[in-house]
Amino acid sequence: MENNSRPPSDRRRAPNRRHRAGIVPPAVLHLGSTETAGRTPQSRPGIRRAVVSGGLLDLAAGNRADEEDLAGAATGADGPRRAANRRRRLTLAGLTLTAVLSAVMLVTTLVSWTPDGPPPRDLTTAERERLAVMRVTNYRELRAGLHVTAGAGAARTDLLGWVDWSRGLAYLDVGGPGAGPSRGLAQATPTVLVIRPDPTAVPTPAMPPLVPPADGWRLPADRGLDPLLGMIFALAADRPDEVDGWVGRWLDREHLNGEPVDVLEVSTPGSGASPSREPAAPADAAAPVRYWLDRAGRLHRVQADLAGIGPVTVVLNRADRPTLRPVEALGGRPGLPRALTATERDRWRRLPARLRTAGGATATLTMPVSTATNLRGSGWLSWKSGSAYLGVTDLDADGRRTLVRHHGRKVTRIDGTGDSARPPLPPPAAGWRAGPHRTQALDPLVAAALQAAQRTGVQGSARRLRGDTLAGTTVDVVQVDTARGPLRYWVDRSGMLRRLELPTRAGAWAQLDLAPGRVPRLTPPRQR
Repeated sequence: MENNSRPPSDRRRAPNRRHRAGIVPPAVLHLGSTETAGRTPQSRPGIRRAVVSGGLLDLAAGNRADEEDLAGAATGADGPRRAANRRRRLTLAGLTLTAVLSAVMLVTTLVSWTPDGPPPRDLTTAERERLAVMRVTNYRELRAGLHVTAGAGAARTDLLGWVDWSRGLAYLDVGGPGAGPSRGLAQATPTVLVIRPDPTAVPTPAMPPLVPPADGWRLPADRGLDPLLGMIFALAADRPDEVDGWVGRWLDREHLNGEPVDVLEVSTPGSGASPSREPAAPADAAAPVRYWLDRAGRLHRVQADLAGIGPVTVVLNRADRPTLRPVEALGGRPGLPRALTATERDRWRRLPARLRTAGGATATLTMPVSTATNLRGSGWLSWKSGSAYLGVTDLDADGRRTLVRHHGRKVTRIDGTGDSARPPLPPPAAGWRAGPHRTQALDPLVAAALQAAQRTGVQGSARRLRGDTLAGTTVDVVQVDTARGPLRYWVDRSGMLRRLELPTRAGAWAQLDLAPGRVPRLTPPRQR
């Protein structure tokens, strides 16, 4: 048996085999033949062409066999590994969410947290002194913006507007779900309230127009706003209150409109009041009232509980303080009374002759008599015959019209005839009756307009109250004090009477507007 083995020395000396062209490459290199199907390569015997695998030339590609081996080895461990990765991701998400929530809670706590202040205590002397001069401070600062909230829920009433404490005037827009028939505009003095109802207004209130509408004002039948207005006017006085009259406690310190204020709760409000006005107490004696006062004694907010209304909050805006103009039903602008000049005295003396020359005028009547009687009327007035003929409607009596005749000192009426704006022409010949009537409050006003044309003139001392305008005409408002009260004559620069005013028993002012011109023949009525 032939022994092909070599001694170890011979194996050590064996030269390394090297690949040469024409020699079959080792199998480990996976270099196969490049014979193509359908084609027999021509090659020389003993020589084979080497084909290089794509994996050797592509550096980015791996060895497929190795990858398959690795993939096969990882198949068994893929499930646990994925579960571990999922648990890791859930843990990280939970930690992140916890960190975010902790940060949010920390920031919220730091922003809203305030150190515990001192507990409530009795009022100091300085705080009672600030309360005692609070109303004088309001009176001296004249005006302020108002936002009043009264009641709660469906009964809540909101009032927006202004108050002029120096002149005793409030001008408000009334809204909210509980406004009821008072929804609309309101103007008030400490003694008189007039409203301009607007049932179509939206429930949300808005600041009223600075120039109030000239018409539509009347005395309200519902007096639900009286306690609120009494509280507002009671916040001002022209002299300080007694310091010892304020009993209560200090509650807290806050910031309003960027100013530090003290919250003072008073159980017994001071009783001092202006000698010119006697406002109602701001709240029930049993219910404490809270005042937000700054260091200078300026009031910023009031909270009280009014009987029949509930909780009331009054917020003052001291930066919003326009000049207010009262409507004609409250007497118009106050003016500065003075004596008549020489020109004005001459014009005043010639007034009766000027009226007789004009002959007559078309008349329009507006008279807020009482909460149950608001009269409106129109017609004619003749200074030549000393007669007047008007159709008058009571807004609170289902719009029923009454015909009124003045002739000399006789006044007669007919009820329930038609509903047109002016009385019918010619006047009815029969049915006129004298005696007391619900429209008799207008008689002094019409009588004064007729007497102004008498040769004796207007009796009494006249003084100029102010200048004004009426229907684009400049007038002088001349006031004459009579036994029945003041009468105001609006006389233009030509000496013609344009309006006559007098106060009604409710404290409001009635107007009889006159437009000079031709009037129908007003024959004396026949009594029945």
